[in-house]
Amino acid sequence: MIAALTTENRLATILIVEDSPDNMKLFSTLLTFRGHRVVQLPGGDGLMAALEQARPDLILMDIQLPGQDGFALLQEIRASAHRDRPVVALTAHAMSGDRERAIAAGFIGYITKPIDIRTFPAEVEAALPAQESSP
Repeated sequence: MIAALTTENRLATILIVEDSPDNMKLFSTLLTFRGHRVVQLPGGDGLMAALEQARPDLILMDIQLPGQDGFALLQEIRASAHRDRPVVALTAHAMSGDRERAIAAGFIGYITKPIDIRTFPAEVEAALPAQESSP
């Protein structure tokens, strides 16, 4: 028998855009252990193709990426057919005003690095869009 998934532990597809291999491994491991499907992208190249292929429920976007930063990539997403996908900023920037700047730019959430491994999965899951349960 398969147990019904609740919003706290339902499977979601999460696209992580992160250039640090160590961070990517940590984030992916924590979310995979919670039962989520993780799609990894080490930078902005290929973002639109990854969105088309993976159709993620949520995007975790590093702000400081080589080439285009997370703000520029967010604007690309908002100008595309994927404009409604929720995007959470991942950043080592924790200065006063950084959170507000990210939210004003269109990120739906803001998680600082280094992450707290005890709370990270719950922070990510709180950002997942609510889904109606199907029979």
